[in-house]
Amino acid sequence: MNYKLLQNEILKNQNKENKKKLLLHSCCAPCSSHVITYLQPYFDITIYYYNPNIEPFYEYEKRKNEQIRLINELKKENINIKYINCDYDNLKFLEFTKGLEKEKEGGIRCNKCFYLRLDETAKFAKENNYDFFGTTLTVSPHKNSKIINEIGLFLEKKYNINFLISDFKKEDGYKKSIILSKKYCLYRQNYCGCHFSNDN
Repeated sequence: MNYKLLQNEILKNQNKENKKKLLLHSCCAPCSSHVITYLQPYFDITIYYYNPNIEPFYEYEKRKNEQIRLINELKKENINIKYINCDYDNLKFLEFTKGLEKEKEGGIRCNKCFYLRLDETAKFAKENNYDFFGTTLTVSPHKNSKIINEIGLFLEKKYNINFLISDFKKEDGYKKSIILSKKYCLYRQNYCGCHFSNDN
């Protein structure tokens, strides 16, 4: 399935004069940089920073603060992005992935991590009257867009809220995120988030 074509079809049907509300889960500032600038003509975006997988705590705080700093930089350029910070709950992630500690990076543990973060995003979006929910995760060449979109579409049915299908790495999306990261001097981490990924 060509998720980029499906994504473009969704964007084509958006009214730029009366933007729909999008709750966009962000994994980090660098990944969100391209996604925000790409989507902001089509949606009223709120960044939802829910990443209980990130550890240790000081690393979580560092990435969160970079996300906030990026948003503040974008606001200076008249890109108005809202932000919602979530409580740090690493124990929830560890409990949710218990028994999968020795799984290879990119395997079942990662899929469960995607589900945990997207489920929380979809639930919050539904409870707070957003029109769409989505994620920046598909901008990374290290993340499986097919699996992420399958999870999103499952949650779309579970919560009865539109999921923004995406494959943001296409059309040099990842390269554009690197360029923007350099422009804003963003901290670019060298591991995904959990200590299992840091050990690999």
